[in-house]
Amino acid sequence: MTKGKNQHVVKHPNGWAIKGAGNEKATKVTHTQEQAVRVAKGIASNQQSELFIHGRNGRIRERNSFGNDPFPPKDKN
Repeated sequence: MTKGKNQHVVKHPNGWAIKGAGNEKATKVTHTQEQAVRVAKGIASNQQSELFIHGRNGRIRERNSFGNDPFPPKDKN
């Protein structure tokens, strides 16, 4: 399966937007960041891509991987 576009949750004049990496237009705009994150998680999971959640200041505050994680956790056993 080919990996899809990474998804970004970013501030938008009408609330919060979900944008695929490199896209100018938002895939969807929601009223709250929580709603946007929920939608973006579904998209990233389906596409086996990364999810980047940006804060109001535009900086990435959280990142989630929904595919082949480039930095998987090391087994502590």
